[in-house]
Amino acid sequence: MKTNAIRVHKQGGPEEMKWEVVDLPTIKEGEVLIKHTAIGLNYIDTYHRSGLYPMPVPLTLGIEGAGIIEEVGENVSDLKVGDRVAYASPPTGSYAEVKVMPAARLVKIPDNISDEIAAAIMLKGMTVEYLVRRTYNVKAGQTVLFHAAAGGVGLIACQWLKAIGATTVGTVGSEEKAALAKANGCDHTILYREENFVDKVKEITNGEGVPVVYDGIGKDTALQGLDCLSPLGLMVIFGNASGNAPPIDTGLLAAKGSLFLTRPTLMTYNAKREALVDSAQQVFNMVGSGKINISINARYDLKDAAQAHKDLESRKTTGSTLLMP
Repeated sequence: MKTNAIRVHKQGGPEEMKWEVVDLPTIKEGEVLIKHTAIGLNYIDTYHRSGLYPMPVPLTLGIEGAGIIEEVGENVSDLKVGDRVAYASPPTGSYAEVKVMPAARLVKIPDNISDEIAAAIMLKGMTVEYLVRRTYNVKAGQTVLFHAAAGGVGLIACQWLKAIGATTVGTVGSEEKAALAKANGCDHTILYREENFVDKVKEITNGEGVPVVYDGIGKDTALQGLDCLSPLGLMVIFGNASGNAPPIDTGLLAAKGSLFLTRPTLMTYNAKREALVDSAQQVFNMVGSGKINISINARYDLKDAAQAHKDLESRKTTGSTLLMP
């Protein structure tokens, strides 16, 4: 069986993304064939494309999607043809009209969640879930710093933290993004191009700092972020939008207040199926209850995924972006 897909034969810029016809692997035991109805666009896709995360090539990009099961392999008991399912995990290959996927990495989409919302929420929503519930269990009344508060993960995080009863300080790149973040529950916005975010955090917290910093930016913000933490605070570097964070000397953690540092990934946190199912259910519950609204602010035809990558990397996108097969 063949499908149209976005392929990378050499890691590099968006120009390396090619719209091609590819052969699908035969469905093995424990696998299913999904016809995509919506595909999620995520920053990790640019890392796989560029080589920041080295990958074997040729490579079909993408690790998030939603769709309908068209074929079921042997020994798959809890899914059937016609089920609506979603995923946000390897193997890569969601930038395709159809995909073979391990059944164990799929979750059923609840009736009250659309395919588009599922494709927009799985990776970003489960990322927020593990960050604010498991990496650091944020409590009501606490103040946290969240970088890129108007991004896809940031907007979900602002709403989730508001639902918990926490106060969010968010960095943004423009007045428009500040307004968007505030509309999604961010209490204090910092225009990082114009203001020193360390000074602003200290001002907002009366010099105390915050117990946790969530940093998906990396190189441009990680070291400064340490100065935003209160003693025994936790620096969570969960992404690299500006490049990998520089090495951080353990002596620096000691000098700045016996700080903690972690570099978590969703794939580790949701490696076990029980964790994956619970994480997805938490996300679906937050969306279904109305505590989180998902803004799908751009849709691109799948064949135009290279333009979507350009817009994502130039910070032109806000909220969630979908690729439509």
